[in-house]
Amino acid sequence: MEPTDNLPPCCQPVKKPENRKGMFWGIVYGILPHAFCIAFIIFSVVGATAGAAFFGKFLAMPFFFPGLIALSFVFATISAILHLKRNRCLSADGIKRNKNYLGILYGTTLGIGLFVACIVFPWIIGATNSKTATQAQSDSEVTIQVAIPCPGHAVLIINELKKISGIGNVEFVTPDIFKIYYNANATSPQAIALLDIFKTYKATIK
Repeated sequence: MEPTDNLPPCCQPVKKPENRKGMFWGIVYGILPHAFCIAFIIFSVVGATAGAAFFGKFLAMPFFFPGLIALSFVFATISAILHLKRNRCLSADGIKRNKNYLGILYGTTLGIGLFVACIVFPWIIGATNSKTATQAQSDSEVTIQVAIPCPGHAVLIINELKKISGIGNVEFVTPDIFKIYYNANATSPQAIALLDIFKTYKATIK
């Protein structure tokens, strides 16, 4: 077997420590888009009104979440470029030889993001909402579909819904369905649909 010590950097095999480093940054960039959702949920659960209000303002921006997703992949690309440049492999051949590192970096970024959005958030929101269910009288039910960008925004919608007098409880069904139990003498689906948050995230009564 030909020794690799005299080979140029772009021809050297990718070392496992570099792959682990790519996985670490992939995890960081995968979580980044959900950082504000995570912070908002934490502050909501612990009852820190000021903190929840602060992060809620960002979550109420319709293009904020897609922007963070784009930013996470921009950072991942910058990391990939720096890695290739540091190893003098910033070329088509270098990219090909470092495909394992790049695959781990981008694959982890995407995988962690999907895991947080599709598994972690629905579980946390379900557990949290069951503990904070109100005891207001509820004799009616309505289901709405809300165009939220990720399940992490569900807490924002639930908190806004519970500000309406007559709302007994709200159940979230991933990815964007909300079952609302309310007192028909105190509110109505039409009144619920007039919430300001639904000017940002469109709600459709099912």
